[in-house]
This record gives sequence, C-alpha cells and structure tokens, in this order.
Amino acid sequence: MNIIEIRNVTFTYPGAKEPVLKGMNVEIEEGDFLAIVGNNGCGKSTFCKTLNGLIPHFITGDMEGQVLVEGKDTKEETIGTLAKKVGYVYQDFENQIVCPTVLEDASYACLNYAVEDYREKGREALVTCGLGQKTGDYIWQLSGGQKHLLALAGAVALSPDVLILDEPIAQLDPAHAKKIYDILKELNETYHKTILVIEHHTEYIAQYCKHVLLLKDGKAKWKLPAKEALRHVEELQQSDIFPPQVTIAASRMVKEGLLPEDTCLPVNVEEGQQIFRPFLKKQEGNRGPVEYQAPGERVADFRNVTVRYRAVKGEPPKILDNFSLDIHKGEKIALIGSNGAGKSTMLKLLMGLVHPEQGDVEVKGSRTAAVSREELGRTISLVYQNPEEMFIRDSIRKDIEYAMKVRKIPDYEKRTDELLDMFRLTELQDRDGRLLSGGQMRRASLAIGIALKPEILLLDEPTANLDIATRREILKTLQMLKGVTDTVIIATHDMQLVCDWAERIIVLSSGYVIADGTREKVFSDLYVKGQVGIRPPEIFRMGQELGISTPCFTIEDFMDYFREEESRGEKYA
Repeated sequence: MNIIEIRNVTFTYPGAKEPVLKGMNVEIEEGDFLAIVGNNGCGKSTFCKTLNGLIPHFITGDMEGQVLVEGKDTKEETIGTLAKKVGYVYQDFENQIVCPTVLEDASYACLNYAVEDYREKGREALVTCGLGQKTGDYIWQLSGGQKHLLALAGAVALSPDVLILDEPIAQLDPAHAKKIYDILKELNETYHKTILVIEHHTEYIAQYCKHVLLLKDGKAKWKLPAKEALRHVEELQQSDIFPPQVTIAASRMVKEGLLPEDTCLPVNVEEGQQIFRPFLKKQEGNRGPVEYQAPGERVADFRNVTVRYRAVKGEPPKILDNFSLDIHKGEKIALIGSNGAGKSTMLKLLMGLVHPEQGDVEVKGSRTAAVSREELGRTISLVYQNPEEMFIRDSIRKDIEYAMKVRKIPDYEKRTDELLDMFRLTELQDRDGRLLSGGQMRRASLAIGIALKPEILLLDEPTANLDIATRREILKTLQMLKGVTDTVIIATHDMQLVCDWAERIIVLSSGYVIADGTREKVFSDLYVKGQVGIRPPEIFRMGQELGISTPCFTIEDFMDYFREEESRGEKYA
C-alpha cells in the first residue's frame, strides 16, 4: 500500500529561471525505510518539503501536480493537519527546539494540539529516543547529539506515520550517528513508521535502508532496493554520491582485472570478506604502529587547564580537567572525540574566546588571558563550524578584506584579489556569503580565515553538512594552505578527512587526551575505539578483517596490496 504518491509535480521558487522539481513521479510504500540521494541542487529538500505541506502553504512558488499523503491532497490539507501525519527533523535541527527543558520541548507539539496527556506523550517519545533520563535537564546541558535526538523526540511525540530526516548524522560523532540510526530502525520495524532520510553517508544506507531514491535534474531517476542501488557505482558517482568504499574498490578492481568480471559487488564489510578473501595470499607479520615525531618548535601549549561552563542548576559541567598538551610548528592535527568531549572548547581557548578556571594557555609564548583578542588575531585564526558566522558584510569581497582594511594593512586589495583567485571565488566576489552553496561558503570562510596570514589556523568541523563531492573539494582547499599557514588544527568527526589529511591525531574524551599519535596508532587502539566510538573508514576495517598487514586508509592503499601481489606474477583467477 502506498502511503505517499507524487504525481507529475513541478515546483519553481519565486524569481528562479527553472523549476527545481520537474514533473516528478514517485510512490513510497507504507513501512519503507527510504534514502533520498542526489547532488546538491537536485531538489531533495524541496521534494521532502512538499510532503509536509511547507510547499506550497508556507514556502511560496509555482506548484503543479499532486502530492498525496495517506490519500489526502496536501494542497487541500493544512500544515497543522499534515504535521500529525508527516514529522520532519530539519538539517538545522536546533531551530526546532523552542522550550527550556527537555520534557517541555518534547511535549510542546502535543500541547500545541491540546492533547490531554501531552506530558506523557513527550515522556514516551523521550524514552523511545534514548533520552528518558534527561527529562528534567535544561536544553543547554545537552550535547549536540542529544539535541538532535530531542528534535527527533519532538517529531515522534505526535506519532506521525511518516518521519523525514534531512542529513540526520551530519554533525554527529560515530557513536551518536549509530544511535540515531538504531532508533530509526526501531521506529521502522517495531512501530511501523515510514522513514525517509536525505543522506550522503552510503555506508549507513547499506546498513539500515530498504530502498534508495535517486533524484537528478529535478526528477526521480529511479527507486531501487538499497543493495542493488549502491552497486550502480558510476551512475551514483556522476551525481556526486559515492557508494561504500568496499563497493568502489571492488568495482575498480573488476575494471583492472583484479577481480572476475561477473563479481557481485559487495556493499558492506561482511560481503567484502566473501568477495576479497579467496584472493588473499600469505601475509607478512603485522608491523607495529608508526610513532609520531613532532616537526618543529612549540607554538602553543596547555598547562593543567581546567574549564567549567556556568550551570543554572547543579554542579557546573567540567569540560576540560587538568588538561595539558603541546602544539608544534608545522603540524597538521585532527582533534577527534564524541560530541561534548571538549574539541571546540580547546579551539576557543587558543583564540582567547574562553579563559581557563585553572592553568594557562600560551600561544607563541604569551598567555592568552593576558593578551588582547586583536593581538592574538595576528597569530591565530578560527574558522567556525557554521560558515555563516564568518560573514558580516554584504559581499564575499568585503568580508575577505574587512580584517585587513581595519588594520590598515598595505595592499590589502591586492591580497584580497589573490585570495579570491586561490579559492576560486572571483566570479562570486559580489555575492552575499550567506546565499552561497555549502561548498562555496566553506571556501569563502577559509579565505576569510587566512586573510591575515595567521601562523596557526583552527577549523571547527570544516566538512560538516557537505556531500562527499564537496567534502573532497574542501580537502583540496586544505592542501592549498601548505606554505600559506604553518600549523593547522581541525576538530572533526570526518574520519576520511582524518585519514587523507592529518599527520597527528589527538583523541579527547570527557576532557582528557586518551590518545595522541599517528593514524596507525589511534585506529589500532581497541580501548580508544570503544571509549569514543571511533568509526574508522570502511576500507580500513575491510583491510583489518582480511588481515592485510599494512593499514589501508584509502581505496588506493587497499588496491595497492592486490596490485603488488599481481606484479609478482601471482595473478588472481
């Protein structure tokens, strides 16, 4: 039975030259767990907003065709009525949180609809979403992952038959990402909810989803069972969607003759073992982890630092506890750890935006507590997690030149031209940064961040909320910083970015450093992986499961093992 039917829907935003949706036709069965994929601008979010009536009741534009939810035309239903049928957790989910305490917020929608037992409905939703012990907490006491779960609980409380989540794990650490998807699986299988997710992380699609809908050029190109869909490697990559790493590796190995042409491509590590294991040869002994060597002199350090944030009730939460660490010139550091581990606080301490309760933070030999932020800004720069916060003027050019202009730096206009060219922003220089695409905003925020040629650059989640193609573009941009700024520190949950870019990995947990070293050392530490919930890149786990002695951090690393064996005359049949 179809719970949703899209019949020849076309939608055009006001002032747009072309429609975003172009005669779209889709049927979604009751009880499905559907992943919606496609490149930026293909209409994924627009499509989903037609399902809960935001389009056309709230977001205006020209709409043709018909959207039916449980047989009812969304044009003829109110947004309030549709909200009981279609729950929505938006990409900017924190905007959905409107009350000061957890239980109040989870109950709010039911209260708004005058449901008599609204508190009980909110409490049940919190239990379902894993927040049953947080009912009396204030919103600001929650971690980012817990806030995401609260937004989901608020949607679940009304007991809609359909739940839509836009990029549900974009800003979450691997442990919270798994928790979100485990809850969605339970809602789907136990409570028979129809789940729709807009998702770029195909390894989660392979593990949890039943079907995949590919949107391209404003139309539904196909809807297929999840495993079958993920084997359409070339077609997905053409839409900037990258199948699981094991799938891509197998596809490329078939093309190179390293696997038989009739190989059924694996979509997860378990299937990969069956495909790759028959071709393994005798392994050499596993070498120990490579030890990290700091490249240069110390440029920043933390000495017995303790930081607490103010609390309305109870003990102030301790974010960092007797924390000590050295940062050296020329390092490329990735800070990883669960939401709330202290990564962003560490960056703010270096910038002088936060001062320690105890201990000292020094940058270039000066205590940050004794130096003005303006003076610190000559040495160190922070690019915020939300790039919109970097834009204060009405054009990219004005934003990039602003700090140089107010400091009266000679030839700042020439420097601005160079940065616009370096980050491929020249044609966009007169655009308002807040109106650019995600990838363009990231590039622009990086240009602003290095305008003053800081010796130390801090980046907070530079690849959050980006599709994989745009994340690769940001990685290329990071490589361009070599020679521009000496030391770069990135706080991130993106393990592929860690593997592709970082030379030193620092793992934080509950305000402490629990690991510090190379990729090999950190990803091989079972205690660290269990404590923080680190999810190494899938190809790394694939190599481990096969017992390949040299760690595989990229698909190329993995394929090189088989290429080397073949080059020795050991051709695999």
